[in-house]
Amino acid sequence: MLNVTVWNENRHEQKDEEVRAVYPEGIHGAIAAFLGNEHFNVRTATLDEPEHGLTENVLTSTDVLIWWGHLAHDEVKDEIVDKVKQRVLEGMGLIVLHSGHFSKIFKILMGTSCDLKWREADEKERIWIVDPSHPIVTGLGEYIELEKEEMYGEHFDIPVPDQLVMVSWFEGGEVFRSGCTYQRGNGKIFYFRPGHETYPTYYHKEIQRVITNAVTWAKPNGNLKPIYGNAKPLEEMKGNK
Repeated sequence: MLNVTVWNENRHEQKDEEVRAVYPEGIHGAIAAFLGNEHFNVRTATLDEPEHGLTENVLTSTDVLIWWGHLAHDEVKDEIVDKVKQRVLEGMGLIVLHSGHFSKIFKILMGTSCDLKWREADEKERIWIVDPSHPIVTGLGEYIELEKEEMYGEHFDIPVPDQLVMVSWFEGGEVFRSGCTYQRGNGKIFYFRPGHETYPTYYHKEIQRVITNAVTWAKPNGNLKPIYGNAKPLEEMKGNK
């Protein structure tokens, strides 16, 4: 059984009654609930817990980490970010959602600003599946349509994705690379755009299907960590005689 940790800064839910009404158990609680129904072993972690809930034991036993943040990216301690990065390089999967594009962990793994255009105007979003063969979109049709979402628009300052799985169109005319995969070290990373805190996006069955599929896709492959540093020759070399 895969061990999944859902991390959420959990600040909007404490400060904003509108957000609390949509996600009374927190965004992390909503995501954990549907993943738990998929027979994953799910736990949650939040910013204000000791070590942000990401202790050595938690990270070591996590197969896939899901990350949602927005208001408090700068409050995430650098030493925790370094530990998460190391676990990704070792093989832990990482799924970054919505405004997590500006999180320290995503930016350090991408090596770019990860900046973009945005607008809150209750716009329709149509998420087109541009790689229908990818396992992350198994069981879905040509597109996912959300009645209302926050707009993210290009240019999205990220490296060219290893695989571009989904592209969003918005009612105001913008488009956005909304489903992108990367590999860093032994770890797989998936960025998935939708999920603004004032909309019930994470209750949408097709959004849930994407995240569920992504967890399975991002799971560790069991490969050993490469050995680095000075190496002795495998064969006898003439120059050493």
